Amino acid sequence: MNLKKYTDYSLRVLIFTATKGDGELSSIKEISEVYHISSHHLGKIVFELNKLGLIETIRGRGGGIRLAKDPAEINIGMVVREMEDDFNILECFDKELNHCILSPACKLKHVLNDALKAFLAVLDQYTLADLVWNDDELRRLFGL
Repeated sequence: MNLKKYTDYSLRVLIFTATKGDGELSSIKEISEVYHISSHHLGKIVFELNKLGLIETIRGRGGGIRLAKDPAEINIGMVVREMEDDFNILECFDKELNHCILSPACKLKHVLNDALKAFLAVLDQYTLADLVWNDDELRRLFGL
């Protein structure tokens, strides 16, 4: 299973904002510099995370972003499902694009579908709080 960079960066934004103190704001520029990711790309991610109600944005002087929920309320499986636009592992997962002659008799699609369900089920067992249990060490790595 390979997640898109968009999903990876979304999780990184959540991890970074979760390591900040209570209500402390982060900026896209700050996150961009820590992770060496385009601030333009992060802007799109922050917009999406805000739409999902996972972070809140504060505009104006002294503005920034912060978590909108307690980290224990942010399920990792849900974040991954929201950020990935499809889970078509193989051509046969997409009925419109499927040109494989094996599809009527092949069991590979079912095996991989079971694996995908198991992958997401494991992610569903974790919250953002589980990912930032070592927040002191993470803050040190972020240079905070």
